[in-house]
Amino acid sequence: MSIWFAVVMGVLQGLTEFLPISSTAHLRIAPTLLGQPDPGTAFTAVLQLGTLVAVLAYFAKDLFVTMPRAMIRAPRSPEGRLPYLIAAGSVPIVVLGIALKDHVEGPFRSLWVVSAALIGVGVVMAYIDARPSGERGTLDVGLRDALLIGLAQACALVPGVSRSGSTMCMALVLGLSRSESARFSFLLGIPAIAGAGVFEMKDAIDGLGADAVPALAIGTAAAAISGYLSIAWLLKFLGTRRLRVFAAYRVALGIVLIGLIAGGVILADAGA
Repeated sequence: MSIWFAVVMGVLQGLTEFLPISSTAHLRIAPTLLGQPDPGTAFTAVLQLGTLVAVLAYFAKDLFVTMPRAMIRAPRSPEGRLPYLIAAGSVPIVVLGIALKDHVEGPFRSLWVVSAALIGVGVVMAYIDARPSGERGTLDVGLRDALLIGLAQACALVPGVSRSGSTMCMALVLGLSRSESARFSFLLGIPAIAGAGVFEMKDAIDGLGADAVPALAIGTAAAAISGYLSIAWLLKFLGTRRLRVFAAYRVALGIVLIGLIAGGVILADAGA
């Protein structure tokens, strides 16, 4: 794997992991447009370790000071319960990820599926975003909320859905504000991103070859830098603006993708 391709994929991963436009969709589309072979889900999962570093760095005070202190001193406080809610919300994607592994690595990666998911979730996002924003925050999330948002996160096993997009939409429905929806989405993604990256690393190296390790490392570093910038920008953006620009982008990209497939410019299936 060439270094330039790994860097491009890493930057794409970092930017799109946290923006509600689907990182897996972009990492599935990019190789086709760049004339490169699809590196597969394992490669994508390893790149996610870069975005894991980004979210850990951005929320370092919350994750390594505020929440641990609260778990010890005030375990029943909102801050003390938050780690357990994140753990509970992570269960659906773990269970479904294992159950649907063959589909996620196979038929779900068809660009027909990706384009349909981009458009479908974009329409849903536009509808939800048009509603008045709630005022609940991350610390107002309860067990029911965490499980429902976790189920929404599991939908992102389908490329094109977007983990951040699906979780933010569900959080908005449950009454969280836009910026707080993004915040909880990012925190909830930590276990899923970490688990996928660690468990898929061996498959990525086996599939791409040991000589791909330097490219993987550089791509992961690129994902960490672009991911941190993406988090900071989106939280600031959602403080005053809506999600409709992302919804419109998703629909437009999905339509263009369908046109390219139908016109024979690109092939729908990986390896086809």
